[in-house]
Amino acid sequence: MAAKKTGDSAPENIARRSLNSKLSFWHFDYVQSIKSEYHDKREEYASKVKELKEKVRMMMLNSTSHLAQLQQIDMLQRLGLSYQFEDEIKHILKSVSCCLDSDGSDVWKDNLYATVLKFRLLRQHRFYIPQEVFNAFKDEAGRFKACICDDAMGMLSLYEASFHLVHGETILEEAREFSTKNLREFISQNKDENHLSKLIVHALEIPLHWRAPRLEARWFIDLCKRSHDVDSTLLDLAKLDFNLVQSIHQEELKELSRWWKQLGLGQKMSFSRDRLPENYLWATGMVHEPQLEYCRRMSTKIFAILTIIDDVFDVYGKLHELELFTDAFESWNMNAMDQLPDYMKICFLAVYNFTNEVAYHVLKEQGFHILKYLRKAWADLSKGFLREAKWCYDEYTPSFQEYIENAWISITVPTFLVLAYFFVANPITNEALELLEEYPSIIRQSSLICRLVNDLSTSQFELKRGDATPKSIQCYMQETGATEDEARQHIKSFIDQTWKQLNKDRTENSPFSRTFIDIVVNLVRITMWMYE
Repeated sequence: MAAKKTGDSAPENIARRSLNSKLSFWHFDYVQSIKSEYHDKREEYASKVKELKEKVRMMMLNSTSHLAQLQQIDMLQRLGLSYQFEDEIKHILKSVSCCLDSDGSDVWKDNLYATVLKFRLLRQHRFYIPQEVFNAFKDEAGRFKACICDDAMGMLSLYEASFHLVHGETILEEAREFSTKNLREFISQNKDENHLSKLIVHALEIPLHWRAPRLEARWFIDLCKRSHDVDSTLLDLAKLDFNLVQSIHQEELKELSRWWKQLGLGQKMSFSRDRLPENYLWATGMVHEPQLEYCRRMSTKIFAILTIIDDVFDVYGKLHELELFTDAFESWNMNAMDQLPDYMKICFLAVYNFTNEVAYHVLKEQGFHILKYLRKAWADLSKGFLREAKWCYDEYTPSFQEYIENAWISITVPTFLVLAYFFVANPITNEALELLEEYPSIIRQSSLICRLVNDLSTSQFELKRGDATPKSIQCYMQETGATEDEARQHIKSFIDQTWKQLNKDRTENSPFSRTFIDIVVNLVRITMWMYE
């Protein structure tokens, strides 16, 4: 598309736009009215949880085989209970990881389900296990044996494991194609809605590796309630734990709702989305464990503020105002506020105060002066936002690559993750700070997936509401002449390839804790769920 030079005078007399968002069902009074018997009787229920936990722990210790232990770990994860048994799980997986022959093949090579379950759990927990363990299930021609197709649970496990692949792992590529084909055939021939069929349909919609654990747990608990094969002690613990943790989340939401009302940013910015409960759900999908309450609370606050800033750039601000706004973020100087219109002053001050609060907390608790890292994250984001605003004002459609190089920043994920590191890092390390400053690959890949998933879901809606900011779909269509369906297929393939790199990044040695890495990956998962 022909473009004016960026910076040419833009039609500043264009009327300001508004999202005209519907009022949320989750208004302040409703949130404050939420009650739970699990909160009122917490001590009583906590005692019951302790009793059930000990029974489950004894079940794990008394298991006579590694396979039985792996099945228990898988159930604990899917039921949302694994955080209660981290030490036991780590010990078992460390023991299981040693059960390889000297050539790297699996000693369980004749058991497809056992081999695949072991592969998936070890990779999930960042233990190395090669893709070649699946060669035992191939024929002399290098194809997966037809005889394993009769093992539906093994096929399902193979399918789920294949999503843990990295670039160049062709065996896992073949495993995904082979298992997908056979699972679809199984569903077409088995119309009964039994436990296994429901698991397969669920997996074919979205693989387990891409699902938000907290939401998956809620679905899986319901599925297990209708099955006679699930241990009643385990299921009782899962239900009780879920309800207790949910009561904690409800109280946090009440507190955050009071904070948001007192801050007044949502009321002042009437053109923007006021979606605090949705922001909290995002944070909960990312990190639900009760002991990580500080991270969840601070994440919700930053999500809420980021939503407002995003709408200022995307919807309401005029170009000359957005340039001044960006200058304020780059200078991080209170005097820069004097040049801003009133609605931007309150936005900038909210960001300024929140960011300084985080920096103060870290300096007080750990002795690290981190303000320069936080300032850079905000400056980078505002420059990314401004670049898109200029594209919109100049009626310029960038190439797909040009769009991608800016979009991974403008999705806000890097800014959030830089902040989130300080919500959970203890201790903070200089090595991690150096990586954060330049955004390591794990942050870049997760940001790309979030951006592209967002585009696939919201592109048509945003065009209809008059948002002229180009998205990846339009950029690819403009550059290549592809149809919209072809562009969407290209972007889905791009997301799949990016997941491969994210899988590699999350298993490599790095100065980041497992907690932070899980937050990064879970942010991608909850984002995919939101936009799906």
